[in-house]
Order: sequence, then structure tokens, then C-alpha cells
Amino acid sequence: MATIRALRRLSSILNVFIKFHLDELIDELGSSNRSKLFLFLMPRRWFRRKIDLPRGERIRLALEELGPLYVKFGQSLSTRPDLLPEDIAKELSKLQDDVPPFSEELALEIMQASYPDGIDGIFSEFDAKALASASVAQAHAARLVSGEEVIVKIIRPNIWDQIEEDMNILLLMANLLNKFSIAKRLKPIEVVKDYQKTVLHELDLMREAANCSQIARNWEGSEIIKVPQIHWDFCRKNILVQERIRGIPIDDIEKLKEFGVNFEQLAKNGVRIFFTQVFHHNLFHADMHPGNVFVDVTDPNNPKYAAVDFGIVGSLDEKDREYLAKSFNAFFEKDYGQIATNFISAGWVPEETKANEFESAIRTVCDPIADKPLEDISFGQLLFRLFETARDFNMVNQPQLIQLEKTLLNIEGLGRQLYPKLDLVSSAKPVMEEWRKEQLSITNTFKKIHKDLPEIKKTIESIPPLMRKILEDEENKQNMPQADLTYFVRQLYMGIIGVGFLIVGAILIGFNQLAAFSIVAIGLFILLISKPKQ
Repeated sequence: MATIRALRRLSSILNVFIKFHLDELIDELGSSNRSKLFLFLMPRRWFRRKIDLPRGERIRLALEELGPLYVKFGQSLSTRPDLLPEDIAKELSKLQDDVPPFSEELALEIMQASYPDGIDGIFSEFDAKALASASVAQAHAARLVSGEEVIVKIIRPNIWDQIEEDMNILLLMANLLNKFSIAKRLKPIEVVKDYQKTVLHELDLMREAANCSQIARNWEGSEIIKVPQIHWDFCRKNILVQERIRGIPIDDIEKLKEFGVNFEQLAKNGVRIFFTQVFHHNLFHADMHPGNVFVDVTDPNNPKYAAVDFGIVGSLDEKDREYLAKSFNAFFEKDYGQIATNFISAGWVPEETKANEFESAIRTVCDPIADKPLEDISFGQLLFRLFETARDFNMVNQPQLIQLEKTLLNIEGLGRQLYPKLDLVSSAKPVMEEWRKEQLSITNTFKKIHKDLPEIKKTIESIPPLMRKILEDEENKQNMPQADLTYFVRQLYMGIIGVGFLIVGAILIGFNQLAAFSIVAIGLFILLISKPKQ
């Protein structure tokens, strides 16, 4: 039965594919005669109407007709300008994840099933009519018995079966597309698997709650951003209960003007939030489209952001952050050789890449924009062009950087919509300088040592057996007396203990300087007395 249902679904997808003349794209991809014959023999192809629309618009309309999961897939594709032609990526960004809600009766049924003791003991009010609805979940307004206003997010019922079926079909289509040599550059299998991972994460609302909770801790007491509180006791894998955020949608410019919002400050705060999340918190909201961002206008001169929907977040490891910051600095100094070196050192391109050729390609991208006013430079586009150039040098797939690039483009576009003269550099500079100082600080060095202490301990413990073996081998070669061997081993042990004291002292300097210097002094004394006799 499941196979028959899947075949029917595949047939309907092919019909939509043909209706919007997407089969014509097969010729662009260099299809085989067998594929052309298969499409020609499909009856729907013979009687269809001619559509005189650009290919990007035809793809968008086809995805909208196929339903919410395909709309979401199109949205996911639109965030990968590294893989898609610009006209298609731009058109797919117009897709709206707005679908009819499921019934009020079904919403109440899911709530009752999730709270066996009943919802009356948890909610004094629950609006069964959806406040907002999307492809994966919908939101309801409610009030806890304690009086707090909340939003209850509910995953769509029976969505797992639908996703599994559609994912299998998408993977089948990706495998077929991967057989075309031109299409391989689009990495269809990788794109579908990335999308599958994203959707599966969004289906687990406990994961979203954890993301939201961590970001709220990172911004606790902040004067520029508000993150909703999670009510953990009432969250389930398919239900999320969080504080209700009140504010004006960030793209409602006219409403913001009515309240006299300081748009320059709002735009600068947005940049500051993004760079703080990336470099200091290492956890950034990666779905910052206007529907997920509101503005608290309690103080119009210092408006506060209010973010929702933390199903998609991103992070970079320490190496990525370091080389990304170095590359931005190198761009300002027009040191394109340094950018090439950064990409190679970070492992983003193969180490055998010829740095001089790579530098030349980077110069072609950067020189035309390097002397423009800072408010005219798009750093999202700069990253996109750099990554695009790096792909010509076999750049290794870096999904975390693509996620960063997409979010930066969103933040930049949103910021300049609010304040066209936004200077991204001056807004981000204080955050970056603070991060650099933090990286160079002694305290940060001690923190790293403290973090690596188990490995340091393991390494130190492995030294004596290794040295004993070396000394025993040397004794066998030179007939070293046993007394001398024992002396050397004892001195070696004392040296290791001395080094251990120095490490502990270094760790304690940031916390208790008196104790730290005492321990360092002991370590130095042990090292002095452990010096071998001549």
C-alpha cells in the first residue's frame, strides 16, 4: 500500500513538473536520449499549455503547487546561492511558508493527548484557533494558570509519514539528477540531505526549546535584544510553550515610523547582535527573516529586538572564527595574499592549492569593491563571491560557513532596509575588537590550558615510561651503570613535577594571584634542583 501511495505521489510530481515546462531544463543539463524519450512518451506533455515565464518563476510556482514541504525545500534551496544560479535563488526566496491550519478540534485533541491530566490545570486560556500556521507547525495563543501569556507551538499531526514519503522521492530525484554531469555541481544529494536534517531538527521542538533557552542565557540582562522564556515543564517533543513576545514586525516600516523609532540605532543593534552571537557566544540565530523578528518600541530611541523561532541555529568552531576575522581584516588592508593563506590554513581549500593563483583570483573579486564607501559594501556578497571563487579551487564543503553567509546577507539586507547608510564595519568593529582582545588575553590562555588539562595530564603521564625506555635502550648500547640510570629517571620525574606546578600556577593566576605565584615559585625551585649534574 505504501509503495502504491509513493508511486501515485511520484506521478503527481511528474505531472506538475511537466505542467510548468520544467522538463525543458533537462535539455540544459545535457540529458540522455533515454530521458528525453521517457518524457516525450508522457501524455500530459502533449496537451499542456505553453507558459511564457522565466525558469525561476516556473520552479517557484511548481513548488507552491506541490505543497508545504516542497515550499520549505524551495526556501532551503534559496539559502544556497553557492549552488544555484542567481535568477533561481532570487525567485525561490519569494516562497511564503503560509499554509492553512489544521482544525481546532484536532489541535485540542493533540493537546489533550499530550497532557493526560488535562490542559485546564496548565492553561487558564487556550485559543484553539491558530494564530499562525506553517508547513511543519502552527502557533496558538494561550495563558498559563499563573497568568503569563504564552505561545503554544504544535507540530502538524501525521507529518512524519508525509515527510518520510516525500524525502524518499526527493532523494530519488536527486540521485537521478546527479547522473547529469552539469547538475553534479549543484550537489543535489547533498542539498536534499541538508534539507532532511533541517526538517528533522525542526520537528523536534525540545531541540528548538534548548536553542532558545541557551540564546536567552547568552543575552540575559541585555538592553538590545529580548529572547522568550521557555516553560520547560509543559514542553513536549511535539509541543513548545514559550513566553509570548509583543512587538512590531521589523518589516512594518510605517508602523515603526509612527512610534518614532531610531532606525539608525535599530540597524546598528542588529549588526552588533549578529557579530556578538557569532564571535562571542558561538551560537547564532540562523533563520533571521522578517517573520521571526519583532521590535519592542518601549524606548523608541533604543529599540529592542525580539526574536522568535529558534529551530535553525548555527555555530563556528574556533578555527573558523579566527580565520574569518583575519580575512575581513586582510580585505580592509587589501592583503589578498593573506586571505588566500587564511583559506588554505583553515582547511577550506586543499593545502596543495597554489597560493599565488588563488590570490590572483581573490584580487579579481575584491579590488572592484575595496575602495567603495563602507556603506556601499555588502559583506554578505563579499563572502559569497569569495566562497564562489574558492570553489574553483576545489573548496571543501563548509555548510556552517554557508549558513553564516546566508544569515549575514539577511542581517545586512534588513539593516539597510531600516537605515540605507548603515556602515556594517563601524557597527561590528567594537564587537570584533573586544573579541580580539579576549583572544589575546592571559585569562583566555589560562582558560584554554584549563580546558586542555586532561590531555596535558595524559601527555605528562606518558612521558616517564617513554623516557625510561629511551634510557634503557641507551644503557644497553653504552653499558650505562644502573645508578646513573636511576639518577636520570629521578631527575626526569622531578622535572615533570616542576612543569606540572608551573601549569597549575598559570591556571590559577586569573583567579588567585598570591596562590598562583607561590605555586609557580615551587615549580621553578623543583626545576632548578632537577637540573642534571654535569
